[in-house]
Amino acid sequence: MSVDRSSWQIKDEAVLAELVQLMNLSADEAAILKSLHDAAQKQAPAMREDFYKRLLAHPQTAEYFSNINMKHMYETLQNWFVELFNGVYDETYARRRITIGRVHVRIGLPVRYPIAMLDVAMAHAEAVARTHPQPDAAMAAVRKVIALDVAVFNQAYEDRQIQILADTVGNERLARRLLSEE
Repeated sequence: MSVDRSSWQIKDEAVLAELVQLMNLSADEAAILKSLHDAAQKQAPAMREDFYKRLLAHPQTAEYFSNINMKHMYETLQNWFVELFNGVYDETYARRRITIGRVHVRIGLPVRYPIAMLDVAMAHAEAVARTHPQPDAAMAAVRKVIALDVAVFNQAYEDRQIQILADTVGNERLARRLLSEE
C-alpha cells in the first residue's frame, strides 16, 4: 500500500519555490554565475550550433522543426543558455523555465529528447565555468543551476501527467497513489 507524501501537497507556484529552496544556490554561487554572463553570451552561438546540429540530424527530433521559425528557436535557446548565468535564481526564474517545459509538453515532445540534449548545454556551460578564476566553484554552481532547470522543466511534464490521470480517475490523490504503487 502506498503512502501519501507531504510533497504531494506542494502545488503550482509553491513547487517552483520549493525547488529554488532545495537547490540552495548561495549568494556566492549566484555571483560567480553572474560574473560569467559575458562569457556565456560569447559561448551561446557555439552551444546553439552544436545543439541544433544534433537535433536536426535526428529524424525523430527534426520533425518538430518543420514549418518553424528557426531564427526564433535559435534566439530562444541562446537566451535560455545565457540566462543560466544571470545571477538571479528565484521563483520568477523558475516560472520562466517551467514555461519552456510547458511548451515542450504542449507540442508533444517526449521528455527523453530535451534531457538527452543536456550534455550539449552542460559541455558549453562548463567551458564558460572554466574561464572563471575559481573554476571548481564555478563548475559546482553551473551544475546546480542546470539541475534546477532540469527539475523545473520535468515538473511541467509531471504536472501534465498527474492532470491527465487525475481527470481519468477522478482525483489527484488517487492518481498519485496509482503512479506510486509498487
